Amino acid sequence: MTVTTLPLRSEVPQDETWNLESIYPSITAWESAYKTIENRLSEIEHYRGKLAQNPETLLECLTLSEEIIRGAEKVGVYSGLDSQTDASDQEALARSGQGQGLYNKAIAAVSFIEPELMTLGLEQLKKWMDDLPSLAVYKHYFENLERLKAHLRSSEVEEVLAQSSDPMEYFSGSYSSLVNADLEFKLAKAEDGSEREIGQSSINDFITDPDREVRRTAWENYADAYLQHQNTIAAIQTGGFKGDVFRAKVRRYNSSLEASLFPNNIPVEVFHNLVKVFKENLPTWHRYWRIRKELLGYEKLHVYDLKAPFTTKKPLIPYQQAIDWICEGMAPLGDEYVSILRAGSLEGRWVDRARNKGKRQGAFSWGMHDTQPFIMMSYTDDVFSLSTLAHELGHSMHSYYTQQSQPYVYGDYSLFVAEVASNFNQAMVRDHIFRTQQSPDIQMALIEETMSNYHRYFFIMPTLARFELEMHERAEKGEPINAQYMIDLTAKLFKEGYGEEVEFDKDRIGITWAQFGHMYANFYVYQYATGISGANALVNRVLSEGDEAANDYLEFLKAGNSMYSLDALEKAGVDLTSPEPVKAAFQVLTDTVDRLEKLAL
Repeated sequence: MTVTTLPLRSEVPQDETWNLESIYPSITAWESAYKTIENRLSEIEHYRGKLAQNPETLLECLTLSEEIIRGAEKVGVYSGLDSQTDASDQEALARSGQGQGLYNKAIAAVSFIEPELMTLGLEQLKKWMDDLPSLAVYKHYFENLERLKAHLRSSEVEEVLAQSSDPMEYFSGSYSSLVNADLEFKLAKAEDGSEREIGQSSINDFITDPDREVRRTAWENYADAYLQHQNTIAAIQTGGFKGDVFRAKVRRYNSSLEASLFPNNIPVEVFHNLVKVFKENLPTWHRYWRIRKELLGYEKLHVYDLKAPFTTKKPLIPYQQAIDWICEGMAPLGDEYVSILRAGSLEGRWVDRARNKGKRQGAFSWGMHDTQPFIMMSYTDDVFSLSTLAHELGHSMHSYYTQQSQPYVYGDYSLFVAEVASNFNQAMVRDHIFRTQQSPDIQMALIEETMSNYHRYFFIMPTLARFELEMHERAEKGEPINAQYMIDLTAKLFKEGYGEEVEFDKDRIGITWAQFGHMYANFYVYQYATGISGANALVNRVLSEGDEAANDYLEFLKAGNSMYSLDALEKAGVDLTSPEPVKAAFQVLTDTVDRLEKLAL
């Protein structure tokens, strides 16, 4: 009997891994940087209680604070990345904890600054910016602090909040260690009797396999491993929810939802608009399930059939081909954008694309002001991997342009706009391939990818957002939470989405909440759906209006945190305070279902 296994991390080619040496050439260099920053933490204490003295003292303090935070962030990014590709590497995991701990210590060390700034008041800060022009770069930062004033606590409370971040990080860390290192999955089995090893880096490949038995056994065995540890994962997840509630209460927000949205100046109505439009459009999903079942020729449609290929002629898309098509799709943004993307993806080794044992689930883009972007994914030579790569490169190019264009204080961006940039790339590349690759196999594969993408971002994520809202509200009321309640709630919400068209395996569907590390980022998942909505609107504008719209989009990428997220998006051409972009994105979904039905008839 043949068993296909995953290689060890040490066995994968270097060109399939990311270039961590661009941050620090060795672990010894990382350790040296760690000690340097750790020793500098006490320097900032010299300024405590003295920021009201004069503008020069304030500028000195802010400059030193940036140096310390920037150094700690770089240390944390290196060790954090190093721990993601092999969960069995205990030394790397330990360094990751050290790096995160140092960053949290640095945040705690500088936590007195913002309360003292608020005591000074915005009017005094405006006067000092006039007196000392070097302070003027902080204008938007100061104004935003004034807006947040009601939720900013004393320097002592702020320090405690910062120090609490370190132990609270262990909810997410414990979850990651459990699901990436300790979960044991039974082998997936093919119709010919061969077996395949399931891992977090291979599960998506298996659930898109043409072999229905591979899909069934992979999906069931994957879910069963989570179910086997449901009580442990539920306890960890409950800690994450209660940590969100704790921070919201300490900062005097009305809810965890408000605590998540208010710092980015986003009204809670944006969240509720999304959920409302999503629920109104569930019949579109029910129609798609019916068409999918008919096209596959199945009497019954199961969840493990939702990504089954419509044809066994699965187009092979090697990594180099994917880069070429992505670059061609992004050409409307100009030669500079394309050349940076191509160089980073190839010789720059931005992308860790290897599939290996112990590699964590999913995909992400990460980095900071003093590093290149880094992408983690598991590339499988198919249209789904191409789409994921385009998505993550959207994040990376967003980071690149922001960090090249903004000072460190504004050199990041909110999660709310992050998912716009990533989905923008996917939609641009998808449009290009639809127009230029007329092979029926590629056309069908691309429709499958489009529906899979919408399934994740416009079905799974809004459903999890509804779950997240109810669980936070339950935690806020002090009501009991356990694994069975979480499974039952998730199952109920997915039942609404699947309707009568999909066979319902209650517990395996109900454990879906446990399969997403996004649950440890307070109200993150809804932003995938708002992101895909904003992205579609901006793609339409760039493709229809040309250079002016493309330049507006590039300015959006460069804005970072120098303006509020909704303002940056409005300047680029989309208003996400309105439900209209979400409705328009659902129309794209409806059009794709129509296209599928016509192509298949």
